[in-house]
Amino acid sequence: MTVTMAGARAARVCVLLTVLVTVTSGSLDDQAHRGRARSDARDYGGAPEAEENPAFWNNMAGRSIQDALRIQRNHNTNVAKNVVLFLGDGMGAVSVTSARILKGQKAGNPGEETMLAMDTLPHMAHSKTYNIDAQTPDSGATGTAFLCGVKARFATIGVDGRALLEDCNSTKGREVQSVLAWAEMAGKSTGIVTTTRVTHATPAAAYAHTAYREWEVDSVLSDAAVQDGCKDISAQLVDDNPGIEVVLGGGRVMFHNGTDPEYPDDPGSNGVRADGRHLMEEWLDGKTSARYVWNGTDFRTVNPQTTDYLLGLFEPSHMKYMTDREDSPTEEPTLPEMTRMAIQILQKNENGFFLLVEGGKIDHGHHEGKAVKAINEAVAFDDAIQVAKDLLNLDESLIVVTADHAHTVSLGGWDTSRGNPLFGKLDPDFFLEGVGVAVPDGKPYTAIQYGTGPGHNITASRQDITNVDTGNPDYLQQTAVPMASESHGAEDVAIFAGGPMAHLFHGVHEQNYIAHVMKYAACLGEYAEDCDREERVASGSARRRFSTAVVLLSILLQLAWF
Repeated sequence: MTVTMAGARAARVCVLLTVLVTVTSGSLDDQAHRGRARSDARDYGGAPEAEENPAFWNNMAGRSIQDALRIQRNHNTNVAKNVVLFLGDGMGAVSVTSARILKGQKAGNPGEETMLAMDTLPHMAHSKTYNIDAQTPDSGATGTAFLCGVKARFATIGVDGRALLEDCNSTKGREVQSVLAWAEMAGKSTGIVTTTRVTHATPAAAYAHTAYREWEVDSVLSDAAVQDGCKDISAQLVDDNPGIEVVLGGGRVMFHNGTDPEYPDDPGSNGVRADGRHLMEEWLDGKTSARYVWNGTDFRTVNPQTTDYLLGLFEPSHMKYMTDREDSPTEEPTLPEMTRMAIQILQKNENGFFLLVEGGKIDHGHHEGKAVKAINEAVAFDDAIQVAKDLLNLDESLIVVTADHAHTVSLGGWDTSRGNPLFGKLDPDFFLEGVGVAVPDGKPYTAIQYGTGPGHNITASRQDITNVDTGNPDYLQQTAVPMASESHGAEDVAIFAGGPMAHLFHGVHEQNYIAHVMKYAACLGEYAEDCDREERVASGSARRRFSTAVVLLSILLQLAWF
């Protein structure tokens, strides 16, 4: 009996010490992930030895429960001084899982157990991505939803659902303001970082209003749009949004009509403006401590402490894929580099900032049917999220990570043993009694495939890829339905969030809800007057102090019982 009581007391002490450490030191789960090394893993195809022990999984789950309890007790109700929205264009669930595996395999691990930077944000929900007139969405209308707070029609930007596609007149009086615009009006600094053209659908939704996402430059406006006085997206950026401090991405062709400085011998890289304006120079007019850069060398000479405005246009059109870049100081900046620069410039404002960061080339890689390119872009996107986590204090900064839509990409198949190289081949002869059968044509296949896209061979039987390098960035994944460009997917996408009011992401939401949470967290727009900053901060702090006090009092009472 004495031994039993002593054992029970010892068990209670262990539990109480675990809770005490969790309350006072933060997330043990993150620490565990950071400390987990590759040294305990076998070669690809086997399970890491530690994972064969039930205690490994039980202890991990126990830590996660304590983390969840801590998060529930300590919801962050502070006002968000800073808001950063990370938008992985086309980054559906398969892209997230694939990026997780690839990131781990790049570090020498099996990959599946890896924690992405977005995975470590404590709150998660789902977003319904349809447009009001389309089941499978377009990025212009989705950008309007998660940036402006209203759902809209396919391929329109910054206007409500009464505006009609390619109808310039229908947009007048139907413009909707983005979170970026509200942040500007509140005295915050603002920025846009993307690997696409800065006039492309997603970044344009932060500042433009148009009946058609393709109207990026005046030379493509319809005759009716010109007659009705509609303005192209690049001109809207420069003329109507002079307060945006940082704009980084591609798209030089939209800003001038001359020879490109980087590719002077390529007529296809020349500017395409019809009005003769040089918008890069116009953007600089009237600004102090401002710079325009178009290459990696000049970008890396920018001092964020002495630069208040920065425009960087690093390609005539979209920026390069990560797989196509050289490891050189002259190479154009990566998404993590641009994110770091933007935050360092914007965070000088004592009122805070709003920043949109888009990993736009994830989408482009999928459209091309080239999963190697798409998933490497997703890894770089996650690296940019880590930059923000390292630079910002989540007590006062809300970080939201989501996607505008998914793609028809899938990940799976039999013979996908643990640690199987993400872009490797699967055995067509694999057979699992009662579950899987061999591939009838006897040809290997890849775990990543597309439902639609250019990888379909309609002139012959399925390609034999036995001697094909499926890890080559230009390899086309095999596809069920032939299309020149792979299509978007219609399923929900994930929302990851951390920081003030991140707990408001809690279930399945309409995509426009994302904008409202960001505005509410930062007291912007229609939530400015409803948001008593001092009261909210005080009540949140009081609740956290009370919760901590209750836990500690409970521990003291339990210890006194011994």
